[in-house]
Amino acid sequence: METVSLAEFEKNLTTVLDRIEADCEPVIISRSGHPPAVLLSLSDYQSMEETAHLLRSPKNEERLMKSLADARSGKAEERQLAEEE
Repeated sequence: METVSLAEFEKNLTTVLDRIEADCEPVIISRSGHPPAVLLSLSDYQSMEETAHLLRSPKNEERLMKSLADARSGKAEERQLAEEE
């Protein structure tokens, strides 16, 4: 993960934002040598929020983790989604 100083971020705001969006890589913004913030793309943030939402329910988390384990062990099967009529 790249780190840029606050001064560099302010000077190159558009470039840094374009890079974050294009590369989908967060950037640490440091101030006085300390990293007080991380900047990430909106799509990455929304993905994190969705994941956190799905994992809030213990039952849902259990089902998701089991599904991932099944997929990794080859027990998953591909299915077609039903089309709307």
